[in-house]
Amino acid sequence: MRRNRVRVVLAATLLTIGGFLAPRVCAEEARPNIVWITCEDMSPLAGCYGDPVARTPNIDGMAAQGLRYENAFSISGVCAPSRSCLITGMYPTSLGTCHMRCRNQPPDYVKCFPEYLQKAGYYCTNNRKEDYNFHTPPTAWNESSNKAHFRNRPDKDQPFFAVFNFTITHESKIGTLPEDLSEGERELLLPEKTDPQSVTLPAVYPDTPVIRKHWAHFYDLIAAMDRQVGEILNQLEEDGLTDNTIVFFYADHGTGAPLFKRWLWDRGTRVPLIIKWPGKIEPGSVTDRLVSFVDFGPTVLSLAGVPIPEYMQGKAFLGEQEAPERDFVYAARDRMDERLEIIRSARDKRYRYIRNYKPEVPYDQYLNYPESFPIMQDLRRAHDAGELNEVQLQYFAGRKPLEELYDLETDPEEIQNIAGSAEHREDLNRLRGAVDDWMARVHDVGFIPEFQLEEWLNGGGRYPNPDEPYAKLERRAPDIYGRSTNDWIDRLNGKDRLQRLEAAKVLGLVAPAVTDLLTRALKDPDPGVAYWAGVGLGNAQSESVVTALEDSLSEEAWGRKLGAATGLVGLGHLETALPIFEAALGTDNEYLRLYAIQVLEGVGPEDPMVKVLLKKGLEDESNYVVRCAHHGLGMPPKR
Repeated sequence: MRRNRVRVVLAATLLTIGGFLAPRVCAEEARPNIVWITCEDMSPLAGCYGDPVARTPNIDGMAAQGLRYENAFSISGVCAPSRSCLITGMYPTSLGTCHMRCRNQPPDYVKCFPEYLQKAGYYCTNNRKEDYNFHTPPTAWNESSNKAHFRNRPDKDQPFFAVFNFTITHESKIGTLPEDLSEGERELLLPEKTDPQSVTLPAVYPDTPVIRKHWAHFYDLIAAMDRQVGEILNQLEEDGLTDNTIVFFYADHGTGAPLFKRWLWDRGTRVPLIIKWPGKIEPGSVTDRLVSFVDFGPTVLSLAGVPIPEYMQGKAFLGEQEAPERDFVYAARDRMDERLEIIRSARDKRYRYIRNYKPEVPYDQYLNYPESFPIMQDLRRAHDAGELNEVQLQYFAGRKPLEELYDLETDPEEIQNIAGSAEHREDLNRLRGAVDDWMARVHDVGFIPEFQLEEWLNGGGRYPNPDEPYAKLERRAPDIYGRSTNDWIDRLNGKDRLQRLEAAKVLGLVAPAVTDLLTRALKDPDPGVAYWAGVGLGNAQSESVVTALEDSLSEEAWGRKLGAATGLVGLGHLETALPIFEAALGTDNEYLRLYAIQVLEGVGPEDPMVKVLLKKGLEDESNYVVRCAHHGLGMPPKR
């Protein structure tokens, strides 16, 4: 067992027999079949959610026969971390699967939850997308392919769990038009197309013909997906399975368009969820209960009568193991494709709180994939042409705020950040506390630089504290995220490595006030702390730290020298730092290369040596490194 991983789960192995919890199945009635019908990249844009344009008779019919959830949320604004959460019942920030398209395997005791169903006698199929951010073990499914289906089970009396994933609403389809779809996809489209003038555009978008055309096209795709939903429901009916089958319909995260997908606002994380369970759920019912993707796996086990492993962090919201209603749902944004990021969020039934740990990274950071599609390109055009209003311009600001708070009751589109409102200070502090508690409880690994993360997850990276504690400040410095600077220094002096790393990152945001502390932290026993200290000193606005940073360039640990080199670039000392970035680009650690190329991308090709290194990045094996080099050289986005 990898000791550093998810310490909260260690007791679970004591409850297992042969790696699985013994099934507990009710003998008095037939075990229900369970079907997940999922679509991609769709906020709650269906008729049953009050959308006047959506043509979704099958989804609406499910709602009329079942239970509609008003407050269902993904754990991330993008697919792979969210799917990691769905299949394990664990937060990606615990497992190290929080970065988009990473490959960090969960520890051996963490199973894909269909394995527990199979042990209990279920036939489990997935059609077809996995994308769990880790290699899928062969034991996860009886079938996982584009032909997987409950109809393939050898014993027609065997209960089943079946997943069907429809991709026609994906970002890539919104970004195209009918002529660019496959023949099969075009056949799903209804003859009557959505009138672009009939759609209501989000407040964050300008009213342009291009955006209207693609937004209307999205509604056509939703209608096509609804037909696919109807096909699965009809197959259940044809096979006489409707009455004993629980059907979920949901999307994997919010709408696949700029300022929706990948972000932690409701428009990126709130999803439709409808559950139909004949004879058990009252038709046409609606609930405002908060549910999270982390709860889905435990809920399926509960419905199937299979005990929920204690290591799972989610709680069942239906079935015999139903847990009390949760007070908050949480979300995280970490590396998003080629872009490094750290954002955490908590939401209750009324308020959304967002904490931006990298406020220097703007909302409109260049991300190759969405930049290749017309909506983002038209947003850029409208911005450059001066066509954006005050609401739309805030997403093109040079920095993000440290904190965001939105009242979803009065501001459902999350336009007005009220984090600075004295009237809402109590709500702000409550949600701040929720984020702090969650991160501590799940042992959030997001502050471990990704080039060090695999070592930590595999049981390495044990570092002592400094011999002497860091001194507190005698003069008051700004509070950060509701804590005083000295509170953060207390965390840096603590024994919890993950909280020490968070503290080092946060203290770098007020570098001028803690320059001496960060300079000393360059020699911290933990190279992760040293990395964040070096990065933070780039904000120090003082030449006094240059010598200490330059001295760190000769350190052996990459965290120390890469952090110091990054700090030097921030202070305008590029020449002395360049050999470190060149050396990093020559390593076999793709995340070291990615961290290095991003700094060089920010410098730009005007420096001849930087231009040479950016061109070297074009030949990298990592597509993310290539994307950064491509953009750094001023080349257009690549599909």
